[in-house]
Amino acid sequence: MTSTSATPTPSARRASTPQVGARRRVVALVVGALAIVLSVALSLAFGSRPVDAGQVLDGIGSWLRGETPTDIGALAVQSRIPRTAVALLAGAALALSGALMQAITRNPLADPGILGVNTGAALAVVSGIAFFGLSSAWGYLGFALVGAFVTAVFVYIVGSVGPGGTTPIKLALAGAATTAALSSLVSAILLPRKAVMDEFRYWQVGNVARADFETLTVIVPVLIIGGLIALLCASSLNALALGDDVAVGLGVRVGRVRIVAAVAGVALCAAVTAIAGPIGFVGLMVPHAVRALTGPDQRWLLPISAVGGAVLLTLADTLGRVIGSPGEVEAGIITAFLGAPVLIVIARRTRMKAL
Repeated sequence: MTSTSATPTPSARRASTPQVGARRRVVALVVGALAIVLSVALSLAFGSRPVDAGQVLDGIGSWLRGETPTDIGALAVQSRIPRTAVALLAGAALALSGALMQAITRNPLADPGILGVNTGAALAVVSGIAFFGLSSAWGYLGFALVGAFVTAVFVYIVGSVGPGGTTPIKLALAGAATTAALSSLVSAILLPRKAVMDEFRYWQVGNVARADFETLTVIVPVLIIGGLIALLCASSLNALALGDDVAVGLGVRVGRVRIVAAVAGVALCAAVTAIAGPIGFVGLMVPHAVRALTGPDQRWLLPISAVGGAVLLTLADTLGRVIGSPGEVEAGIITAFLGAPVLIVIARRTRMKAL
């Protein structure tokens, strides 16, 4: 007599796993979308002057109609709209950049801040301001792109020197050393120039307060192109996670994918740094948190990381305004405070899993 069992067969388990995974990923995406709405509402409502829901709606309505509201609360809301939009886009771009860097290097410590990319972009912009009279958003973007790409290449070369070639720890150490050196140069340029020190201090820690829609329109094309390239590379990045030999066997041009994805990641980071300064740890924290929820599939990891990054930076900016009232604490300080423990936890792992 054949006995029956409630335990599913291996084939049944394999068939059910993708459905469970897909359901979890969809839930994560929906929750992320709701979190964006909540973070935007909090960003508009809280700051040095809290406002109520009616004033938030009045401020948004006046902004859409192109009017200047008479109520001071609604006027405060209207002034927060540009920085909220910048925080959303900058956070999404930084998280996407970090996810790309982790994928192409298979390095859990990869992040635009840790690898020195955003500090290199900041140094280039500060140098342009100090020595070449740089003042336009286009100039900021151009210098930031050059600085970011030069720094990325330098860190990769330094991290590749020695036996064993490029390893996660060597890249992280090269990036940390480069970041420290470049940060010192930024300080050396700014400190003697007391007249502009207060105005440009956000180039040391990162802040979205100074950005506006005019400068945002300059970097949006870079963000859109970089984001589209990242999403188009998702399937190939999944193949890279299996190893270069397997990826080649699957028809993936490994070198080309790495270069294209790296260019997209560096450009995303540079564009954000051009208007907000070097904001660190967003690209480290968010992909790790998302990976724990959705798994390593880049087709889901990349877009959900972008959503998570937008939420994180918007909330960090809001929190900085609340705790620093009547002034503010820069968003880059808040993300560093949150991200440092995450970096310690990752670095203390005895075995780093491949991504």
